[in-house]
Amino acid sequence: MKKLMAANWKMYKTADQAGQTAQELSSLLGDAPEDREVLVFAPFTALHAVAQIFSGKAGYHLGGQDLYPADEGAFTGEISPAMLLAAGCDYALTGHSERRHVIGESDELVGQKTRFALEAGMNVVLCIGEKLEEREAGQLGAVLARQLATGLEGIPGDVSPNKLAVAYEPVWAIGTGKVAGPEEILDAHKQVREELEKLLPGSGKEIRILYGGSVKPANSGEIIGLDNVDGVLVGGASLQADSFQRIVTA
Repeated sequence: MKKLMAANWKMYKTADQAGQTAQELSSLLGDAPEDREVLVFAPFTALHAVAQIFSGKAGYHLGGQDLYPADEGAFTGEISPAMLLAAGCDYALTGHSERRHVIGESDELVGQKTRFALEAGMNVVLCIGEKLEEREAGQLGAVLARQLATGLEGIPGDVSPNKLAVAYEPVWAIGTGKVAGPEEILDAHKQVREELEKLLPGSGKEIRILYGGSVKPANSGEIIGLDNVDGVLVGGASLQADSFQRIVTA
């Protein structure tokens, strides 16, 4: 399966700025490399602009950074899968650490969003990862197992590997400049793989596992070459087209 190279633009870029960056990325890359898929999680207000640039480009995908698990209703400030699909998205991001630890989303809500998005016909990247104090307390395995079990509750065991990916993002490495070392990444991704095989016996071996956490052009090649690393989820280094292009082609 192709490596999934994902950018998370977070709360950066107006529609015009996002469109310009998407155009620059498209010009630099052309179609996505044969062994890679390119995915951009853009702000909601910029989805239409990016969708126009990516339209017709082979191997490009657009995603929403969040969603609410309902078709419609009195949920001020929220967005539904149908709205994302209509805006040109085929992916949604669930469980990002900033949603969990800044906004305060529970594991249960993350699981509801993941299940609802899949049922609505979207592809999903589910984020998991431990805080520094949890790692130092030897709780890495327990945290990953809990977040996966709750995040994937109700998901069919034979869900298509094309529909679901898991991004391991150690919270202590997001936006800090700190990067998990190769052995730490290998260990965490091995544990994620083992849990996926338990929870999704029909497809757990093939679900793509991404690494996220201060990924940059200088380290992306080493990271993407590690066992059980099937892609990356990139924050700050994806905001500039030339930087993300070098990561995609690493």
